[in-house]
Amino acid sequence: MVAAVSAAGGTITALAGAVLLRLTFTGTYTRYVRAGMGPWLAIAGVLLVMLGVTTLVRALRHARLVDAHDHGGSPPVGWLLLAPIAALLLVAPPTLGSYGVDRGAAVDIRSGARGFEPLARGDGPVPMTLLEFGQRAFDRDGASLAGAAVELTGFVAGGEHDGFRLARYQIACCAADAAPVVVRVVGIHGDPPPRDTWVTVTGSSRPGATEIPELAATSVIEIPEPDGPYK
Repeated sequence: MVAAVSAAGGTITALAGAVLLRLTFTGTYTRYVRAGMGPWLAIAGVLLVMLGVTTLVRALRHARLVDAHDHGGSPPVGWLLLAPIAALLLVAPPTLGSYGVDRGAAVDIRSGARGFEPLARGDGPVPMTLLEFGQRAFDRDGASLAGAAVELTGFVAGGEHDGFRLARYQIACCAADAAPVVVRVVGIHGDPPPRDTWVTVTGSSRPGATEIPELAATSVIEIPEPDGPYK
């Protein structure tokens, strides 16, 4: 019985390490944690595989020494833990999308805002995060934006009259603490892109927004999901 339990534990540990390695080397881990944690996940995956294989080998050696009359088996419930691990090896869940935007606490764009310097007028739009855009839009009624063209990237969280909501999740550590930042894109022509479509929007701030900052769009371009979907 003890050997069988150890074998199950060793197998589960090794497979958990294999899942970490797969997520790391395919880049899929960015759906769950910050991109900078990749090397640490790889190290953890190698250690788990080594620990699991060592435990499994010791359990198999011990099993050979067990008395022939000991017919104990491993608890079936323990082996059920292999199901979610095997599923992660085959299919990785998608990133957080529009479903959670209206079902969780959103980032308070006004909190932590500071006095921003005006944007320098360059040859093209200024790329920035949705959080920075929102903070600039509410800082002195958007004085730092001063009509400058900006470029925002996020996913479509739902259509609205004359536009749609653009969102992207902010995370401190992992997807478990993710909170959405939302910007209302207005002034588009035709139907908005489908929900959960990733887009890059170019436009300028529209003053007067009360709760959600607004961007008057000049172009909306659909793009593939970026490698780092969270900010």
